[in-house]
Amino acid sequence: MQTRGLHLRANAEYIVPSYMTEITFEEFKKAEIRIGTILSAEKVPDADKLIKLMINTGDESPRQILSGIAEHYPDTSVLVGKQVPVLANLPTRTIRGIESQGMVLYAVGDGFLTTIEPSREIPPGTNVQ
Repeated sequence: MQTRGLHLRANAEYIVPSYMTEITFEEFKKAEIRIGTILSAEKVPDADKLIKLMINTGDESPRQILSGIAEHYPDTSVLVGKQVPVLANLPTRTIRGIESQGMVLYAVGDGFLTTIEPSREIPPGTNVQ
């Protein structure tokens, strides 16, 4: 079966793109995905792709997360106030000397990248299951 240029293989329960590695449900449950509200967004100096986001994920203080989305969001102000899913239990990573404390999840396709947002405002820190 082929769809939109992806080679797919059938599994008893669902269809998985052949380039992806399957994980078990137990592995998936390890991912802590929470809704976060973007408090600020600014381009990282001397980095064409990076935006530094400050996100309220329900923790005591906001998380700083770097995201390589600058080409899709040249006006970073449009991100402020958006609620987005955040993979919250990734280890802190340093990118270009700046700490990143998680990962924002996006919808990505041929020529586009966009935020994924809940249909109504919900409290920051709400779990995504």
